[in-house]
Amino acid sequence: MHRNLRTFINQLRSEKEIVEIHAEVDPYLEIPEIHRRVIDEEGPALLFTNVKGKDIPVVTNLFGTIKRVDMAFGPKPEQLVKELVGSIDELMPPSPSVLWKKKGMIKDVLSLGTKKVSKSKAPLLETFTTNVNMKDLPALTGWHLDSNPFVTLPLVYTEHPDKHEHNLGMYRIEIKEENKTGIHWQIHKGGGFHHYAAEQKNEALPVTLFLGGPPSLMISAIAPLPEAVPELMFSSMLMGEKLSLAHVDGHPHPLIAEAEFAFGGVVPPHVREPEGPFGDHYGYYSWAHDFPVFNVDKMWKRKDAIYPATVVGKPKQEDYFIGEYLQRLMSPLFPVVMNGVRDLWTYAETGFHALAGAVVRESYYKEGLAHAFRIMGEGQLTLTKFLMVTNKPVNLQNFAELAEGVLERFLPERDLLIIHDTSMDTLDYTGRKFNTGSKAIMTGLGEPVRELKRSYEGGTISGIDNVGVFCGGCLTVSGPSFNEAPDFAEHLLKNSHDSFKDWPLVFLVDDASIAATQAEFLWTTFTRFDPAYDVYAKSTIDRNRIKYEGTIIIDARMKPFYPDVVETREDIDKLVTNRWDEYFKK
Repeated sequence: MHRNLRTFINQLRSEKEIVEIHAEVDPYLEIPEIHRRVIDEEGPALLFTNVKGKDIPVVTNLFGTIKRVDMAFGPKPEQLVKELVGSIDELMPPSPSVLWKKKGMIKDVLSLGTKKVSKSKAPLLETFTTNVNMKDLPALTGWHLDSNPFVTLPLVYTEHPDKHEHNLGMYRIEIKEENKTGIHWQIHKGGGFHHYAAEQKNEALPVTLFLGGPPSLMISAIAPLPEAVPELMFSSMLMGEKLSLAHVDGHPHPLIAEAEFAFGGVVPPHVREPEGPFGDHYGYYSWAHDFPVFNVDKMWKRKDAIYPATVVGKPKQEDYFIGEYLQRLMSPLFPVVMNGVRDLWTYAETGFHALAGAVVRESYYKEGLAHAFRIMGEGQLTLTKFLMVTNKPVNLQNFAELAEGVLERFLPERDLLIIHDTSMDTLDYTGRKFNTGSKAIMTGLGEPVRELKRSYEGGTISGIDNVGVFCGGCLTVSGPSFNEAPDFAEHLLKNSHDSFKDWPLVFLVDDASIAATQAEFLWTTFTRFDPAYDVYAKSTIDRNRIKYEGTIIIDARMKPFYPDVVETREDIDKLVTNRWDEYFKK
């Protein structure tokens, strides 16, 4: 498909999927608010040609609809993955007749990888300087409490200091000084592993930061690939051809020939500085924490470089559509990698890591629990906070269908497991301690044990002012805030048996009307509780076994120690409203 950002932009132009904005716009808050409003309307990509105080254009919202994601990659990657998976049994062991039959697929696979190109065929090398000023970039400040401008589509390339295996990750970059940025690689990510290995040797880790290039690079950097799968190879598969690399004397890494920018430097060992706050894709601010720094000493760029960016915040944002595509692309691999897992989905509405659902095989008693543990031990899925598992074939993208499949089979004494004191996603603060929290597995396996209620007829409940039905068996209820009544979930557990006896799962929330839509329900509930703290159920201990009974109540109200929800500042809201016609005039 697309070898660089330019060909993709040209295709967007030809299909009227991009709008050029020539009015002067500010990268501080204004561009992000324009972007968010266009995303809400599933509108076009945006090319800002007149960025205040900068001489570099900015492109955003490249992947903000399913249509544009499909335009970027076409059907071939999905077809190739499905064909590879479908051919495994035939190719093991291989035979001449089968190899001939699969010659087209084999040719496609052999065409993947990287290729070295000369400097004259590497547009990235058109400009080079050691006089680098990262503040010249039109990096966006997305939310008014952000500590600095951030690079939001960074392609961070590292190599293991001993094994030389590469990693390409998307770790946000905070622009602190002309030659120094923060680098937010989390403890469970490839770049973080490489830095850890370098620190054990008391060595700096060389880093190359790329911006732009083939759209496939941006997707590959986000993809939750196994550690052994190289991102550059995955990018080549998405492109359908080899990825062009250039080599420069004195620089330790290959350079992506068609990138817009490349910055070289090092991450020193044992240096940490505050990074953040930053309004992130959970829809809240992540607070300031100590992270490594990236010292930049060289830059390559195209003469007419374009700066690609995105904006994150409360779902749905652009990362929602990227995540949906990746799951669609990789879903045929799950049964291969995790035998017994029929289907798997993580929910973008919850920031992906807060909730996952799976359909699994259940051929003997509680086999499904073994598959649940397998899921929770796989790569980035280890950060999953809440996993719901059933053996009933359901459409996982419709969460209500999954929830009903689980709840009609759910016995709390058998099917709820809470795992205390585990690592958590860095961006999830519900565990009360940075990088730490708990997990829960809820299974609904075998034959149904109940018929689910779909309308609430339990009468008034003391302290509750509104009741919503999200799906069969699942209620939302709202009453006093956490500040007003922090123990109200416990009160409900003790005093609402008759009202909730037909409802296996109840969420205590700030506004029960969130039950009206999947997006609002998932974001408002699963990003606001920690299983060990906020799941309430009657229980007994039989030796070392905790046996839950009755209704499970989850306190998903906002807590005073959670980060703030990201919100547009009032003056920016008014500014963008007043200028809207100016941005889009012909």
